[in-house]
Amino acid sequence: MNIQKLKTGIPAFDLISDGGLPAGRTTLLAGSSGSAKTLFGAQFLAMGILLYDQPGVFVTFEEQVDDIRKDLQSFGWEIEKWEAEGKWKFIDASAKEEDIITIGEFDLSAFRIRLELAINKINAQRVVIDSIGSIFTHFPEHNIIRREMSKVSMTLRRLKVTAIITTERSEEYGPISRYGVEEFLTDNVIILRNVLANERRRRTLEILKFRGSSHVKGENPFTIIPMKAIMIVPISAMTLNQKASSERLYSGLPKLDDMCGGGFFKNSIVLVSGATGTGKTLLVANFLNGVKQKQERALLLAFEESKEQLFRNAKTWGMDLAQLEAEGYLKVVCLYPEVSSLEDHLINIQELVVAFKPDRVAIDSISALTRNPSERGFQEFVVALSNFLKHEQVTSMFTATTHMLTGDASVPEGNIASITDAIILLRYVEMMGEMQRSIMVLKMRGSNHESSIRRLTINQTGMQIGEPFTGISGILSNNPKVTK
Repeated sequence: MNIQKLKTGIPAFDLISDGGLPAGRTTLLAGSSGSAKTLFGAQFLAMGILLYDQPGVFVTFEEQVDDIRKDLQSFGWEIEKWEAEGKWKFIDASAKEEDIITIGEFDLSAFRIRLELAINKINAQRVVIDSIGSIFTHFPEHNIIRREMSKVSMTLRRLKVTAIITTERSEEYGPISRYGVEEFLTDNVIILRNVLANERRRRTLEILKFRGSSHVKGENPFTIIPMKAIMIVPISAMTLNQKASSERLYSGLPKLDDMCGGGFFKNSIVLVSGATGTGKTLLVANFLNGVKQKQERALLLAFEESKEQLFRNAKTWGMDLAQLEAEGYLKVVCLYPEVSSLEDHLINIQELVVAFKPDRVAIDSISALTRNPSERGFQEFVVALSNFLKHEQVTSMFTATTHMLTGDASVPEGNIASITDAIILLRYVEMMGEMQRSIMVLKMRGSNHESSIRRLTINQTGMQIGEPFTGISGILSNNPKVTK
């Protein structure tokens, strides 16, 4: 029998949890310091009020109520107004040192009475208790506390409220809770992690256990954004059900269209790989330049060059990208990768695409985003971004910079290659004491394509694709040899 779920109002969480939290039950939310436990609980209550008109009770065992109100102001939640309207109620159960006097056996009977009165007073359907770990610091009898907290859980179930109890963890991938008692109080366990990787923090959420209820397994990265609170990237819940189109789009270069068998497929993802100076940004400029003629819109995300620099360079090649932007056909966003986490960059790109509704998106270069995060974090970013762009039916071009001037696969190229629909290689070729450029279509999913390696030249008029190299082998391996 399927257990009824209560939607939290956090869209991605409701997706990976297959509908929300088990209704009428209590869920343990475990996490280390800074993993956003209090915020998740507050967001659960706030979304209940905003989206479903469900009042909630927030119990604090640790922080002061005034401090919690101040901390939550940046998310635009009108907590004081909700309190006045009887939709949100605080219970301040935080211990004051001068109030801690242990006489006889510890129990929470007085707290249970306060909790039940508060729930009944506002007809609460959601409850957050934050954080029970603080009780253990004052009362060492863990078995007694476990018994008392079990009584609290039974009270919550009797009142048919859906509740979250938060607790601290000492290790990101160690025991569920610090004292080893908390996980026995509930049927459901969610773990929040705040892992330090390559000098940057990466937060993830994992549903460890929903007893008797379905959910998606695995960790899902999330970030915190002002006015929006927790934003989860549902990596583990993504599906391969994107639409495929047989319509072809102009690449910006007629000869490249011929090499690809008629142009890029609409909604496809094209990877352009090459060393610095091989013409990747110029290829992107050509990809964007024809949008006015086709009455399309394009979005360019640049992570290595400023807008003025991009516009100046395009101007020397005979392309007026500044005019395209002025007329509304193009939007250019330039950012340093280090200013945000990958999760923040992903959400920013999603919001830009939804707001601007481009037909084409170019990212130059996606390699720049590998400078700080872990390889796993970057791979998850690429998968989530590609999945989103395909669902939005946007044709996309990513550029990746190789480490070696004459070739060699890069980290992003290796992570992206399998999920892209087309791969274009730009390479330097050393021939008779002279450096030349080359271009080839390595992959064109769903279409015949030219397999030859062609000469590529760049001058004041832009990019020209020439004739194939003939009578030479070993170009891609940087060991060209004349063949008979």
